[in-house]
Amino acid sequence: MVRRHHRESYYVVDEGRILEFEKGDAVARVPSAAEQQLAFRFSRFGKKGVQLDEALRAKLAAAMTTVGTGGDDPDSGSPGTPVPAGFTYLGQFVDHDLTLDRTQVGLGEPVPVEELLQGRSPALDLDSLYGMGPQHSGSARFYEADGRLKTGATLGVGFPPELPPANTDQKGFDLPRAGETAGGTRADMRAPLIPDARNDENLAVGQLHLAFIRFHNRVIDLLAERGVPERRLFQAAREIVVKHYQWVLRTDFLPRVVDPEIVERVFTRGRRHFEVPGYTRPGDLPTMPIEFSVAAYRLGHSMVRTAYQWNRVFRAGGPGPIASLGLLFRFSGTAGNLTPGPDDLSDLDDPNAGENLRLPSNWIVDFRRLFDFGEAGRDDLVVPKGEFNLAKRLDTLLVDPLAALPTGTFDGRGRPAPPPIHRNLAFRNLTRAAMVELATGPQLAAQMGIKGLTEDQILRGAGGAVLEGLTDAERAQVVEHTPLWFYVLREAEVNGRHPGRLTGVGGTLVAEVFHRAMEGSRVSIVKHPGWRPSLPAHRKGHFTMTDLLLFAFENDPALLNPLG
Repeated sequence: MVRRHHRESYYVVDEGRILEFEKGDAVARVPSAAEQQLAFRFSRFGKKGVQLDEALRAKLAAAMTTVGTGGDDPDSGSPGTPVPAGFTYLGQFVDHDLTLDRTQVGLGEPVPVEELLQGRSPALDLDSLYGMGPQHSGSARFYEADGRLKTGATLGVGFPPELPPANTDQKGFDLPRAGETAGGTRADMRAPLIPDARNDENLAVGQLHLAFIRFHNRVIDLLAERGVPERRLFQAAREIVVKHYQWVLRTDFLPRVVDPEIVERVFTRGRRHFEVPGYTRPGDLPTMPIEFSVAAYRLGHSMVRTAYQWNRVFRAGGPGPIASLGLLFRFSGTAGNLTPGPDDLSDLDDPNAGENLRLPSNWIVDFRRLFDFGEAGRDDLVVPKGEFNLAKRLDTLLVDPLAALPTGTFDGRGRPAPPPIHRNLAFRNLTRAAMVELATGPQLAAQMGIKGLTEDQILRGAGGAVLEGLTDAERAQVVEHTPLWFYVLREAEVNGRHPGRLTGVGGTLVAEVFHRAMEGSRVSIVKHPGWRPSLPAHRKGHFTMTDLLLFAFENDPALLNPLG
């Protein structure tokens, strides 16, 4: 049974019905024309494709999730422009703003796209941050009385003893949490009070969500200082936040992960393939194509590193260990338990494990290590090269820890242990695609009129997954029916103009869905092409992720990096 805290409606494409959920009960009815325009929908962009069988998906996943060449070196294989590691998790934050599959089926069970339940507005409107707003009964718990979003306090833990900020509670540096009054399991008590709990499934995306909370609250402060009436503060602030967020994605994020030429073409000349003009009616919300949500936009999984120079404490040569990916899962509320424990993360499957209900103060992020403030002219905020984190190169390899996910990352905590292969992120991605009979890479290349990858590029790539362990027959299947997710990562891997960036099918699909998602937002820089950023920035008329962080943290190095 799908559970809801308030009523939500989803339009099922090509089936002509509304599913309404209230207090867990589902009711189907025929929608009005207006409701069809407002409902959240998944769609299919390409035709159904032939899928690899489970055994071959498992072998391909094993080849993609490996320790060895390219595993954690951001420059492995071929040259390219390295991407600061913070953009890996900005990409995850954006994914949670765009799509949420609420369909309750087991991994591997077939599911028609018409039955997929989209739980997120497929527009870049930050509903993952705002929910339904402070006046809505289902979202009011995320807000203070004045329209500011709530924050939480970290927990002083006494390590290292010589570092006072780590030993005391730090207000405003953790997500707000349910606390002991919530009752239930300890996992319930440490649950984040935010619209999308997935934004606390690892510490990096959790701290980034907190930065956006602070960004909103700073805009509220700015508008209050300018005399905006209290009754208008929230909506005025949200419009400013959403437009600056879209600008950051358009000008700073997308060109780092997609061929800049593709991004520029789509945003200046319009879409050629997805929901092109004439396909939609004025006022229609965008749909969420499964080719994007299940494959093309899972690009960030390839960018994840094995470990991070996290802050003054958890780094190479620091008093604590370097922040492994496992530790970033551990010190989250959704996948972890915010408490030190065994290296194998085995305790995280127990919803009552762990003593802490808040983030320990020694785990507050140092944003200088994730984003390059030198790009904003702030050389005083640049850390030494060895202390800075770069994202892993976009290719067909995932780091080994992603072969053994904590069950909290896929809503499996407290349930019987799944088969080990079900913890493998690559296998999960490939299997989700098979469940919806997703179009293959070669199919979409032909449909979009884009030059396809050659057999050699699919099988050998350029420093990515090695497929020598497959039989000749299996390699032939992979070439003929290349899973779309693998295909778009291979495209990035062999990209001659911009190595390590999506191109071809993947780059075009991601750029066009972003464009449509901005166009379909009530607040939209695409619908108002003359709009330019108004908040403080290192260069007039520009606004980057580092500008956003500087504004959110009051231009104060001690707030960007509280541990010093």
